[in-house]
Amino acid sequence: MFTKILIANRGEIACRVIATARKMGIQTVAVYSDADKEARHVQLADEAVRIGTAPSRDSYLLADKIIAACKQTGAQAVHPGYGFLSENSAFAKRVEEEGIIFIGPKHHSIAAMGDKIESKKLAGAAGVNCIPGVNDAIDTVEQAVEIAKGIGYPVMIKASAGGGGKGLRVAYNDKEAFEGFTSCKNEARNSFGDDRVFIEKFVEEPRHIEIQLIGDSHGNVVYLNERECSIQRRHQKVIEEAPSPFISDDTRKAMGEQAVALAKAVNYQSAGTVEFVVGKDQSFYFLEMNTRLQVEHPVTECITGLDLVELMIRVAAGEKLPMTQAEVKRDGWAIECRINAEDPFRNFLPSTGRLVRFQPPEESMFQADPSKKLGVRVDTGVYEGGEIPMYYDSMIAKLIVHGTDRNDAITKMRAALNGFVIRGISSNIPFQAALLAHPKFVSGQFNTGFIAENYSHGFHAADVPHADPLFLVALAAYMNRRYRARASGISGQMAGHEVKVGEKFVVATLGAEGKNQYHEVAVSDFEDKSHSSAVLVGDNSYQISSTATLGQIRVQGQCNGMGFTAQVERGTAKNPLALRIAHNGTQIEAMVLSPLGARLHQLMPYKAPPDLSKFLLSPMPGLLVDVAVQPGQVVQAGEKLAVIEAMKMENVLFAAQDGVVSKIVAGKGESLSVDQVIIEFQ
Repeated sequence: MFTKILIANRGEIACRVIATARKMGIQTVAVYSDADKEARHVQLADEAVRIGTAPSRDSYLLADKIIAACKQTGAQAVHPGYGFLSENSAFAKRVEEEGIIFIGPKHHSIAAMGDKIESKKLAGAAGVNCIPGVNDAIDTVEQAVEIAKGIGYPVMIKASAGGGGKGLRVAYNDKEAFEGFTSCKNEARNSFGDDRVFIEKFVEEPRHIEIQLIGDSHGNVVYLNERECSIQRRHQKVIEEAPSPFISDDTRKAMGEQAVALAKAVNYQSAGTVEFVVGKDQSFYFLEMNTRLQVEHPVTECITGLDLVELMIRVAAGEKLPMTQAEVKRDGWAIECRINAEDPFRNFLPSTGRLVRFQPPEESMFQADPSKKLGVRVDTGVYEGGEIPMYYDSMIAKLIVHGTDRNDAITKMRAALNGFVIRGISSNIPFQAALLAHPKFVSGQFNTGFIAENYSHGFHAADVPHADPLFLVALAAYMNRRYRARASGISGQMAGHEVKVGEKFVVATLGAEGKNQYHEVAVSDFEDKSHSSAVLVGDNSYQISSTATLGQIRVQGQCNGMGFTAQVERGTAKNPLALRIAHNGTQIEAMVLSPLGARLHQLMPYKAPPDLSKFLLSPMPGLLVDVAVQPGQVVQAGEKLAVIEAMKMENVLFAAQDGVVSKIVAGKGESLSVDQVIIEFQ
């Protein structure tokens, strides 16, 4: 067995590998860019080596620097994680030639399966079901349109070396095929250094289901059940679960056997995933094989009780698999939510900056210890006070739960999301909460078009209706009374002017454009050390108790005999006197006032925000890679204005209305902050 390994990656996956290596008594070496010098994976590793500046092309994608770091530290093996060089066959070959073990498949397997065009040919030869399409690289956009028309719309345009949703577009007509081909080639060239693109039929109402497998150097390959990955946004997975609520045992077995046949055809050794698109009749077709560890591997670990990273390390060291196919378990139900640094209420724009607060829910399951069940696990590479840089992907953490069945897992996940505190940047937690509460998700009746169909106009606060919105009002009143009760006990108050707690209040929930709602509330005195109090909101009664420390954001307690977890903060950006209450994805800002204070508050005029329609503002922090217009140019609504690159994604800004460009304020290559002016209009 190895005594020291190097992790050629960053973030949560580097931390994940370190956890298993530490359990196995193996020392670890981290590599880092300038942007990551204070990162969590650097702090956790036994050693760390700087490999370059912040952009990944100048650091994490430099094979020479990583190999040099191995030699410098005496690392005997390299674990590539996912992304970066994990599926680069040339890197794997270089590592092997240098006498270093690659903790992953052999380079010839990566080359065979990493190329989506060649992998489809191999899959067909191995008897794996394949989707109709043209698997040869397409040279021109005109050819792409003609081929798409020949296959029949809709079609999927994919980069041969793509992955993670990059270099992929779905086209429903000639115009979309033309634009999609161009975008795919550009993204593929920038992300992978390989701009080959092919086209295949897009299966409508598809499920995205993948088979996890593991193979060793002794010819053994087993599949570790499936993962349901159909909840996707722009082809990026958002929620994954294992098993799938859709496929039958017969389909699972057939998919697993085909995945194993494909792996054996390329002498596959290590963890890998075969992805399938599954129709509503459970017909399934090969999509691609990911020759690496997947982001969503923890849900497989939960239901099988296996540590996939440990298996990868042991297989790389030449050991045989410790189990047969018949011994693979399927226990309970696991769900993973990807917690990303993006603002769902602003079309999921990237959000970077300092994590002012980062308080994940309490863990009862842990990395590298799959024996723990029926709980919560958090995989992350960040910490409170750390930075989310603009150079890499948007993932903050992976939140994983394991339940006895699917309903239990959904309940656990909703509670865990309620208790996940992130401040300083925006996150997609409200969106995750909305998905988990959606009736179609709960029933398992969804496909890969679920998000596009149900949130076609973006995501808004109205998309997260609370089952009992008056509970939020009651909680605001309850917490306010606790604050006042604490203030009333402060010594040194002037006689006759002490803080009066009171029982009668009015809760003003603050709405957009000054459209506030007012609720008369009565809060009884606290009964015992549990701070139990009866809160009456109109005709609705809530018996609330909580021992949460005042001032902490996460509040856990009981309401009418049922447990709850919510988030409560005093003071907001708009109003330092307001309370922000968040629960089950719904958030309100409320002021708890005396009856007189409420009457006076209703007389306050609403101040409208300034008109910014004559400016193009940067909606996110990022790099301005292109300005597509010139001063004096007439532009029409929908016309391309600028392109911003953030978190490895290209974001095109379009004109919202007709106008004339007055001035270009920000230049190409400039690093932008949120709401920075790029263009002024006349």
